[in-house]
Amino acid sequence: MKKIKALSLIGLVILIFSCSKDDLVNQLLLIPYPSSFPASIYKFENNLPTNNGFNLGKKLFYDPGLSIDGTVSCGTCHQQFAGFSNLDHTTSHGINNCFGERNSPVLFNLIWKDNLFLDGGVKNLEVAPLNALTNTCEMGNDISKILVYLKSKTEYQTAFKSAFEGEEITSQKMLWALAQFTGMMISAESKYDQVKAGKDTFSASENSGYTLFKQKCASCHQEPLFTDNSFRNNGLDITSLDLGRANITSIKSDEGKFKVPTLRNIEFSRPYMHDGRYSSLETVLNHYQNGIKMNENLDPMLYTNLDLSAQNKVDIIAFLKTLTDYKFLKNPIFNEN
Repeated sequence: MKKIKALSLIGLVILIFSCSKDDLVNQLLLIPYPSSFPASIYKFENNLPTNNGFNLGKKLFYDPGLSIDGTVSCGTCHQQFAGFSNLDHTTSHGINNCFGERNSPVLFNLIWKDNLFLDGGVKNLEVAPLNALTNTCEMGNDISKILVYLKSKTEYQTAFKSAFEGEEITSQKMLWALAQFTGMMISAESKYDQVKAGKDTFSASENSGYTLFKQKCASCHQEPLFTDNSFRNNGLDITSLDLGRANITSIKSDEGKFKVPTLRNIEFSRPYMHDGRYSSLETVLNHYQNGIKMNENLDPMLYTNLDLSAQNKVDIIAFLKTLTDYKFLKNPIFNEN
């Protein structure tokens, strides 16, 4: 394979499916960085995305053959129409009908995260899939067996060779391809984005909701990513079997703290909270209004419940729905077919 000349990774994604295989070998994909977003954390510096690398990552993402019993793929728990979270279950649903402890997080705008998972247990996008691939309650496999599977498939032999230099299929190349696919999942074309760009306007209810949002929610869910990427205890339980961030740090003050989720595409990424306990945005607002349970690690901003009228809730939810990016949720370059 010829060397790929490094180009400036700015601009629109270029996906050329009409060319021959030879034409596609060295086709770079330019990352669609939104002008309103900050600089990304993951830079693709050693993993320049190409058409073939992206398509290999997509094939791997949707292949249940990567699980130990051939029944579960990454796409099983990360569904595009739900913002690549899992609309079907409160928590992840893996092999042998096993249910995990946590709700499957959304997969988009990942290159702006300095760590991943609800407890921040992984710091690099390239190694994030290892947890799902090897977790006994998710895909239950090990890397050596996955490599045997990949090497046994002619289509993978061809796909790896066309995406990366050399004949050998390795775990590093597999993770690079998955990072190219998931790293390109960028959501920034919602109505909110159109309003900010001066191309649309909010309704009266949406505008009122936006005002309330900035007053009551934006300290944690900061624009434009709608998360500050911090870990906070939001008063779900006084005690919990899932210690959250403390599972990683072993610090008592981190108990019950979880990553602040993005609110982009929140309309379709239910159920909510780390354990999927709430099925609607109304119940989430009700929690912050009168359901917060005091505990020693509770975020100080939640010492006082939110004062929300029934109309306030209607308006906030109207605004939150402007964060839905239908183009992303229906973009054919990310779907399984």
